[in-house]
Amino acid sequence: MTTFSDTEFFLIETVIKIAIVMFVLLTAIAYLTWLERKVIAHIQSRWGPYLVGPHGLLQPLADGLKFMFKEDIAPLEVDSVVYWLAPFLAFLMAFLSIAVIPFGTSFTLAGHVIQLQITDLNVGLLFVFAVTSLGVYSVALAGWSSNSKYPLLGGLRSSAQMISYEISLSLGVIGVLMIAGTLSLRGIVDQQAGLWAHSGLFSLLPRWNFFLQPLGFLIYFTAAIAETNRIPFDLPEGETELVAGFHTEYSSFKFAIFFMSEYANMVTVSAIATLLFFGGWLGPSFGPYWLQVILPVFWFCLKLFCFLFFYIWVRGTLPRFRYDQLMAFGWKFLLPLGLLNILATSFIVAWVHS
Repeated sequence: MTTFSDTEFFLIETVIKIAIVMFVLLTAIAYLTWLERKVIAHIQSRWGPYLVGPHGLLQPLADGLKFMFKEDIAPLEVDSVVYWLAPFLAFLMAFLSIAVIPFGTSFTLAGHVIQLQITDLNVGLLFVFAVTSLGVYSVALAGWSSNSKYPLLGGLRSSAQMISYEISLSLGVIGVLMIAGTLSLRGIVDQQAGLWAHSGLFSLLPRWNFFLQPLGFLIYFTAAIAETNRIPFDLPEGETELVAGFHTEYSSFKFAIFFMSEYANMVTVSAIATLLFFGGWLGPSFGPYWLQVILPVFWFCLKLFCFLFFYIWVRGTLPRFRYDQLMAFGWKFLLPLGLLNILATSFIVAWVHS
């Protein structure tokens, strides 16, 4: 029987986890587009995709093949290097942050502890924010390199919007970090284990940070919708005034990469909301050992799905902001509210530890 050293086992484990996570994520992104079209169609009393496969389930495959074989047209005077770099930079930054997202508990296999996470960093949250913040460069560079006025306006809007709302996004989670005392995503989830009380009414409530930081959660998720350029904050690609915004001059597979990155960012911010405010993979666990390994993954995916469904629901319900309303909401409302939440949390934490 072949035995592996700890280093060899770690490398094999990491490669397998990367392959599984990428396969699941790319499949989920493909069917997230199908789900969005179906849900919005029902909201608006339409059919949505229904011709390709039962209930249109093969529509993502048809869309993928179309983008792969569609003619790739580029304007004559683009900055070629930056023009090609922008979509792949968006893709890289969107998918790199998934590496530190834990999606389940650990289990033992062949004497080795396997964590359901590609890599566990003690500053995992800081890594996610650092990587995702670089995504603004892809949008800005795409708008600038296209050498066209509409993409340029979309890129300029994005630079202002995404940088502005990154501040509120960070302020929304600081209260959780003050309570948890760690930047490790796995550590933050572990801190939420158990119930608020052993008896009485509060024995039904889990120790989720949402009950301690409801304002922080609202600030975070509102800013997250703006960060991912989704309605009602999709001003960088506002079709009614910018044709399609920063990716107007992109076609074929490069165009698809921008959309894949957008949906990957939706998954990332929804996963962070699940981990920080709603206990991550924590939930009822019972049955044999294999079921106790699978159930946490199920609870994590269920919570993640709820956030993604809310994203779609908002898109099918709310109108787009005007740009001046967007910027005023970020700087004059969310930012002061985030600072107020930090101030109140600091007093409460100091009082508890005194």
